Amino acid sequence: MSKQHTQHDDQALDQAPVGSPEPAVAGGPDEGAPAGTAPVYDARGLGLPKMGLFGLQHMFAMFGATILVPTLTGLSVSATLLFAGIGTLLFHLVSRGQVPAFLGSSFAFIAGYAAIAPNGEPELLPYACLGVACAGLLYLVLSALFRVFGPLRVMRFFPPVVTGPIVISIGLILASSAIANCETNWLVAVIAIAIIVVCNIWGRGMIRIIPILLGVIGAYVVAALLGEADFSGVAAADWIGLPVLWDNTVFSLFGPGFDSGLALTAVITIMPLAFATMIEHIGDMSAISSTCGRNYIAEPGLHRTLLGDGLATILASLFGAPANTTYGENTGVLALTRVFDPRVVRLAAVFAIVFSFCPKFAAVIAAMPACVIGGVSLVLYGMISAVGIRNLVENHVDFTRSRNVLITAIVLVLSLGIAYSATGAITLVVGGITIGLSGLAVGSVAGILLNVVLPDDAAPSADAVDELAARPASRPLRRAGEGATPDSDAGADAATAAGDRTPGADVPRALEDELENEVIR
Repeated sequence: MSKQHTQHDDQALDQAPVGSPEPAVAGGPDEGAPAGTAPVYDARGLGLPKMGLFGLQHMFAMFGATILVPTLTGLSVSATLLFAGIGTLLFHLVSRGQVPAFLGSSFAFIAGYAAIAPNGEPELLPYACLGVACAGLLYLVLSALFRVFGPLRVMRFFPPVVTGPIVISIGLILASSAIANCETNWLVAVIAIAIIVVCNIWGRGMIRIIPILLGVIGAYVVAALLGEADFSGVAAADWIGLPVLWDNTVFSLFGPGFDSGLALTAVITIMPLAFATMIEHIGDMSAISSTCGRNYIAEPGLHRTLLGDGLATILASLFGAPANTTYGENTGVLALTRVFDPRVVRLAAVFAIVFSFCPKFAAVIAAMPACVIGGVSLVLYGMISAVGIRNLVENHVDFTRSRNVLITAIVLVLSLGIAYSATGAITLVVGGITIGLSGLAVGSVAGILLNVVLPDDAAPSADAVDELAARPASRPLRRAGEGATPDSDAGADAATAAGDRTPGADVPRALEDELENEVIR
């Protein structure tokens, strides 16, 4: 289990040119990968034009779902784009620019908006936004807990046998919306899928790396030729306009007409929804970590990613935009393109901000037929579930053990069964307030509780984890094969020490990396 790097290896890694593919992660996504599919962790070597295309691809990947939330709730599409971009940049700032995540509109709070403004009433939506902003404060609280107790102690409750099925469920729950969109015109949807598959499997160079963008453009053109797209709204839209209006912000509430009772109701009704989204955040971080072959849960740490997500949600809500969340669609793009450089995602955020000031562009996107979105989403949602499966495989989760089978089965059945039930959620009435728990939230909580209750002889003891967590790491954690640090003069001793603490088969990635890579000075 221990990893040792020679001085020659360290020098070779340190002198690698910018943009060169990094070494494969043992047992990870690089092992056995065909030629030409090496992951790219620094896209600067590819050139700005290619990076721009990657950024556009990420922007288009999140667009359909992101603009769907304001369409369903009555919020502003332009403000949604603006704060998806700003929120993503804020997230990257807080997380030290290490995590290639894009923050788009969260579907988890749609029920909250509907409870306060059932018909999208403009005068009621700011109250709902106030409730969402307060829900974002819970992110800050959980972030502080991670900061105080550390990821090792907390991630013991989120092993791969729990997070893997959660990630699988995320993709499968979204699958129904992809099929519903495809059903509007299966021909266009199949064309989008075919373009993505052909470009990714048989394409060369850039064509192989931007299949999603090509699929969107190609299918959109076909749909337009078939008369599926309605461009009447595009002609009427202005070229330049402000994405935020004062009356849509939370700040507009505070005046003579402020309804304190409605504000309190909105806060109490919507804040509990944050527990579901925070659990989903951990699942998303696990998915991105597994996709990229890097442990983002340990470095930069869940306390930073949660803080960035929470601050982005608070900021967006205050200005009348939907709550933000890390987007699974963009994780699918990462898995498909294998370009893992966060700079590309930040370019997508900049594009979203720029286009938010162009109502005509928003109208062009709004005119995109559902069948185009459906075809692209069908591939991306499947990639999300595939990442969850790979998370289970790479961590060697043993399904000959009844414990692991039971946890996985219950998480999947609750998550999917409740999501596809008649109500789509479990409704609880607490103090006269109706709270809806999504299938993913219920399944996640059930998996976490079962992981705690059911005995696991292979897992390290709590005392061992506490003892290890008390020792400060001397350098950032790295996945196997990413090279040692230049100042690792005690590499052999550290590797020996790590080898004495071989983790069990179901140890979370965060704990496994800490056991393997921590250098004690």
